[in-house]
Amino acid sequence: QVTLVESGGGLVQAGGSLTLSCLASGRTSRAYNKAWFRQAPGKEREFVAAISTSGINTAYADFVKGRFAISRDNAANTVNLQMNSLEPEDTAVYYCAADKDPIPQPRREGNDYDYWGQGTQVTVSS
Repeated sequence: QVTLVESGGGLVQAGGSLTLSCLASGRTSRAYNKAWFRQAPGKEREFVAAISTSGINTAYADFVKGRFAISRDNAANTVNLQMNSLEPEDTAVYYCAADKDPIPQPRREGNDYDYWGQGTQVTVSS
């Protein structure tokens, strides 16, 4: 069983930065591709960023526009999301997810991910 626990959310002013972290349990989870998704009130969940097991391959949603960066530390079994130049539209609950299918290129569809965290709230004030 894999457990994912997110941290690092909070309240920040527009233009500010936050770093989200996701700690995974279970030795096998180090071999999983990981991703961040988000869901704003009244909206569907959407893909934010993903990273392969090796960390070599990454994928980003278009709205990231170079503002966010995903990274991972397999020794610590964590995956981080550095978010810069935050906008009020980034306000959402951010979820960490893990995909146990060992493919080189991380996927963007939530239905492809097998494990999910409980989420961490990010609020960006204008």
